[in-house]
Amino acid sequence: MRLALIGCGLLGGSLAAAWRAHAAVRSVRGFDRDPARVEQALRLGILDAGAGSLAEAVADADCIALAVPVRALAELFAPLAAHARADAILTDVGSTKAELMRRARAELGARYARYVPGHPIAGGALPGVEHASAELFAGRWVITTPDPHTDGAALRRVEDAWRACGASVDRMDAVEHDRIFAAVSHLPHLLAFALVHGIAGQSDGARKLQFAGGGFRDFTRIAASDPAMWRDIALSNREAIGAELAHYRAGLDALQAALAAADGAALDRLFERASQVRRAQSFGADGAADDAADDAGAAPSRGGAGAGVPNDTAAGESGGAAVAGPA
Repeated sequence: MRLALIGCGLLGGSLAAAWRAHAAVRSVRGFDRDPARVEQALRLGILDAGAGSLAEAVADADCIALAVPVRALAELFAPLAAHARADAILTDVGSTKAELMRRARAELGARYARYVPGHPIAGGALPGVEHASAELFAGRWVITTPDPHTDGAALRRVEDAWRACGASVDRMDAVEHDRIFAAVSHLPHLLAFALVHGIAGQSDGARKLQFAGGGFRDFTRIAASDPAMWRDIALSNREAIGAELAHYRAGLDALQAALAAADGAALDRLFERASQVRRAQSFGADGAADDAADDAGAAPSRGGAGAGVPNDTAAGESGGAAVAGPA
């Protein structure tokens, strides 16, 4: 299978490296709006060939993997309908699905049946294609969100490619997907942003932050994520995130009421239940805890893709064009 990779960052580069290493594809041609990323991926052996345009990249591809930020990804469907082969499989690594699939249905036409929406729940501690790894997805979840129009053969081909990399595949309805990840990914990012922003905006914010320790560091690590990327994720999943924010706000109100009433029993109940759930929780399809990995990456760079550190991250966002930076 000949793969066209659109977006040469950590996730895209790792997808290409993993699929090739496990014989899911035999060649990879890549395109990125930043030619330097394509050159780097070529030097690393992740790409066999680079392309100067989206049309060139997809011209003879059997499968096209879209590894760009979600809003930029939506802008790719119209040009793909014009330039991709009618029988080419399309897939992506976007972290929201319902709105994306609505755009795809509207713009891909008959090619929509060959679109397999995907979401690997993986990231890395360092950003950029230079940190891509063929083993990034081993033991991780990959979610696909097919609908009744999805071609069964295309779906099996994509899911088999992910399984070959050691990932576990779960199918979800797109709305369920967005509801779940609003709770366990998108909401935590918004909370981290809000906490850091709130403290920094206080008159003594700098003084408070001077003494922040490990708990604050761990809770707010993802507040170093790329603001533009998370703006786009928040807007594309705003209804589900809004519902989760309302639920969380109710929990905060209950906490504030317990504090105001000096209700230690209420605090005990809440803290004990949360502690039990968190201690019993495992992460990843293999049950291993890995705090460096995140579904969309913790800290995007202007061009790379990754997770876990400030400055750079999983779906580097630098605009909404169809040739935007990688995810």
